[in-house]
Amino acid sequence: MTMIQKSIFESLKNGEPVLASDPRAPLLREASYATIKLLGQLNRSSDAAEIRNMLSRITGSEIDESVALFPPVYINYGKHLSIGKNVFINFNCTFLALGGITIEDNVLIAPDVKLLSENHPLSPAERHTLVPGKIHIKQNAWIGAGAIILPGVTVGENAIVAAGAVVSKDVPDNTIVGGIPAKIMKTI
Repeated sequence: MTMIQKSIFESLKNGEPVLASDPRAPLLREASYATIKLLGQLNRSSDAAEIRNMLSRITGSEIDESVALFPPVYINYGKHLSIGKNVFINFNCTFLALGGITIEDNVLIAPDVKLLSENHPLSPAERHTLVPGKIHIKQNAWIGAGAIILPGVTVGENAIVAAGAVVSKDVPDNTIVGGIPAKIMKTI
């Protein structure tokens, strides 16, 4: 990887916006297409070891044998995606990870979950700027079916995100959140 490539990806990982006019911006799409190519093989597999191997190649880090992922999964850039031990990821999840996504140990992710660590400004003149925001899913959290976690959100330890929730703010440890936008429903 060249210094220019490293620079734009590190900028995003550090929370720095990338303007559409940035001459390095095309590198983001190139990296996404390279990931999509690997995802094609992963998403056609039904072998757990092969799926973990492909996920390791996508993330650039070793995926523990305790991790289970049911394809298909959609990832735009895996090098900023970190997956702990004993994680279960169900069918049809989407991880937009340019801004960084950390999934700690013992996390359950239900079908159709979307973790979106990227956003765009509201202003039409700036809308093509990419604004990253790290997502952190802490230990033993459970993300319910169809939930959407937005940029910059931390889901606390042992927390539960109800099915269909849209989470735009941090979720405290040991709480259940639900709704649009997600609000605390109960303390565990």
